[in-house]
Amino acid sequence: MDSHGQDEQRVVWTVVDTGIGPLMLAATREGLVNVVFHATDEVRDRALQRLAARLGTEPVEDPDAPLLAEAIHQVETYLTGVRRTFDLPLDWSLISGFNRQVLRELASGVPYGTVVGYGDLAGRVGQPGGAQAVGAAMGANPLPVVVPCHRVVESDGGIGGFGGGLETKRRLLALEGVLPEPLF
Repeated sequence: MDSHGQDEQRVVWTVVDTGIGPLMLAATREGLVNVVFHATDEVRDRALQRLAARLGTEPVEDPDAPLLAEAIHQVETYLTGVRRTFDLPLDWSLISGFNRQVLRELASGVPYGTVVGYGDLAGRVGQPGGAQAVGAAMGANPLPVVVPCHRVVESDGGIGGFGGGLETKRRLLALEGVLPEPLF
């Protein structure tokens, strides 16, 4: 507790090596708060600085924290094709407004092995014609993989963009049986 009798925010993090590269996972007492692709030392350090600034506390490396340990397990079993859904508490505090609304709909309404168009997702949250805004929400997703922005594609069949890189998006969609396995 801090001097005002309030629980201090605690942020724990770890980096886990996966088949799609190193992922940084961070959690608060509320839930998983951030997943960061390509978590090299430099990327990780920038992500930790952003988390400290946004959440008001210095993140602590603690891969054995119960929520992180469970998140690691679920991400690993997802990436090996064993798990199809995530059952983790999520801390949505890094995202708000329309972006949060879109990401919550994505998390609950686009199951494993399916895709949705940017425009279709916009329509689901009451913003027909908001495909570009949905694209911006995907780019702002603090919880990729767990909140599956890789399942959002272009209406003409194009793969669309992806913060983790298009090759990573292709691999995730192939894992879920939406695309054929990449050739290389």
